[in-house]
Amino acid sequence: MTFESFDMTTALYDGRALINGVRVHALDGQTFDCISPVDGRLLTTVARCGQADVDVAVAAGRAAFEDRRWCGLAPAARKRVMIKFADQLLAHADELAMMETLDMGKPIKYARGVDVNSAANCLRWYGEAVDKIYDEIAPTASTALALIQREPMGVVGVIVPWNYPMIMAAWKIAPALAAGNSVVLKPSEKSPLTALRLAELALEAGIPPGVFNVVPGYGPEAGSPLALHMDVDCIAFTGSTRVGKQIHVMAGQSNLKRAWTELGGKSPNIVFADCPDLDKAVEAALGGIFFNQGESCNAPSRLFVEASIRDQFLEKALALVPAYAPANPLAPDTVMGAIVDQTQMNSVLRYIELGKQEGAALLAGGAQALRDTGGCYVQPTIFAGVTPDMTIAREEIFGPVLSVLSFTDTAEVVRQANQSIYGLQAAVWTRDINKAHGVARALRAGTVHVNQYDEDDITVPFGGYKQSGVGRDKSLHAFDKYTETKTTWIRIDSPV
Repeated sequence: MTFESFDMTTALYDGRALINGVRVHALDGQTFDCISPVDGRLLTTVARCGQADVDVAVAAGRAAFEDRRWCGLAPAARKRVMIKFADQLLAHADELAMMETLDMGKPIKYARGVDVNSAANCLRWYGEAVDKIYDEIAPTASTALALIQREPMGVVGVIVPWNYPMIMAAWKIAPALAAGNSVVLKPSEKSPLTALRLAELALEAGIPPGVFNVVPGYGPEAGSPLALHMDVDCIAFTGSTRVGKQIHVMAGQSNLKRAWTELGGKSPNIVFADCPDLDKAVEAALGGIFFNQGESCNAPSRLFVEASIRDQFLEKALALVPAYAPANPLAPDTVMGAIVDQTQMNSVLRYIELGKQEGAALLAGGAQALRDTGGCYVQPTIFAGVTPDMTIAREEIFGPVLSVLSFTDTAEVVRQANQSIYGLQAAVWTRDINKAHGVARALRAGTVHVNQYDEDDITVPFGGYKQSGVGRDKSLHAFDKYTETKTTWIRIDSPV
């Protein structure tokens, strides 16, 4: 298979930063190559921003906040602009989807049908919400009036990962902008293109210059200066737990800025013998781990199957594996595309080798695919006979690798499921309502799915327990991250 027919040329996209409403090169002129994982071709060169560029972007955001060109607008006015911003995404949906697929490797059907639509819906929802959130009056004595108000923080730094560039950006910039903040966004160097285009569309929608700035670059060169910046009031990060810990340290080392981190996961998916629909459970297990090439923090990568149905479950699962074979991400029927880059592909393949070395039984996949394309592809992989102490059962692989463990005792499977540094999501499959509630309550995870996996809505919060991070994206709870709560206490001397 080759992708020679693709019309992809050098410098296809504009890789310059967007600061204060203008596309600009990095101040020192440095760039990095943006390589497509689809077939290894150069898409463009991207501004390699550093401390000086971050300083300019933060200053632009601060100036915009101080002169109130955005936060000073009535909530209804910000709402209209946010909704227009969402409309702009949908008007450019095909362009954004193509950009996301070429930059990150996901199938075009999901880039177009999931990522663009979800990002637009997020922007619209927070725009709609901003003039429907009321402040409060505390129940004080009659001699006082205590007003409790939300105010924007100021300049919000946002650092997002490469696996869902548009969605992760929207989850953070939407509530931050809707609340009246200025934003400086640092996209991942592995997939920076749609973030830059979003900032252009925001300007076209009416968000004033300086309010939404994008500084592409590497973590140590652009991300760290943003997290350490003394004039950034809040830092929001999605990515690895290792880097998330560094973000919290840098927030404390600088101005004690608010730090919100959504980090890794090793989500357990528990299927009991009384599962109401085994075929559905099998489809959800494979769909959950192979969607987005397994590059999802909430992927159900640990599958616990009750021993009495283990063989039947695996037989059904192996029959479905061929449907997830990696293919051309631009083909309309492809369901699994390319790993984001060579480094990540090698990391996934290293974990697969560790699984084999530690004694797990490789039932499917386990190798690189489509080598002759020049792209980065890994076969959908299933290990059985996995034990909780194995590396593939403990560490986040971030690839299409499923670890299958079996169990006989409910208390023991809950203990093993919770035996992780992570606590992002989990699932329980049973027709017993008592078991469903009891196990869901016992699982230490931010979201527990019952008889499904990863059903979702913007109205519910997303985040985890333990080392899966702090704070919640989505829902009205996200406003708590990007607003300060101010109390104004007024003494009343009653004339009557």
